[in-house]
Order: sequence, then structure tokens, then C-alpha cells
Amino acid sequence: MPIKPLLSAIIDWLRAGYPDGVPESDYIPLLALLRRRLSDEEVREIAAELAATGDLPADKVDIQVMITKVTNEMPSKSDVERVRHKLEAHAWPGSPATDDGHPDPGDSPPNP
Repeated sequence: MPIKPLLSAIIDWLRAGYPDGVPESDYIPLLALLRRRLSDEEVREIAAELAATGDLPADKVDIQVMITKVTNEMPSKSDVERVRHKLEAHAWPGSPATDDGHPDPGDSPPNP
């Protein structure tokens, strides 16, 4: 089943922010950021696609464990901010700029 255009755009954005793949230390904060805008099922789909292509070195069980950790225990604010800053340079296409003139990575991508 092909991935939805919205999720494909998110995957492209993540690959731009993590051209060498997502390091293990960023799995949980990254999923926490995604869960602010996406359903658990959409997060699972994105994680599965990244895992299938090697951008997220994890398997289906690892992904489920990561999502459970995010659901039950949010990562530290500093971890989330580290990941947010990593991705700031690759904001959602067409997202509005923040007051400081930089795109806001917390904005959701445009509807396909």
C-alpha cells in the first residue's frame, strides 16, 4: 500500500534533516515531535517507512516500543529541543516564518 502524500512529505523532510539516518539518541524525541501533529498510526507508518529504507535502524518491534515510550513517558525538554533545532533548517514546505524570520518546525506540513 503506497504511503499517503502528507506522510511522504514528512519523510522527505526528515531525510533532509537527517541525511545520514536518525541516530538512536534522537528516536524518542523525534517521535514525540511527530506525535504533536500526527496520529499514532501515522507515526507508525512514517517509522516503518524509515526503517524499511534504513533511515531509522529499527524493526517493527523497536518502533512499537519507541511509540509506547513516547506515549507513557515523554523525553526530556532538552532532547526534544535538540531534535527540533536539528530539523529547523528543513522546515515544512510553505510553512510560515516565526517572529525571528525563521520557519517554525512545529508547523504542520501543507495539506496535499
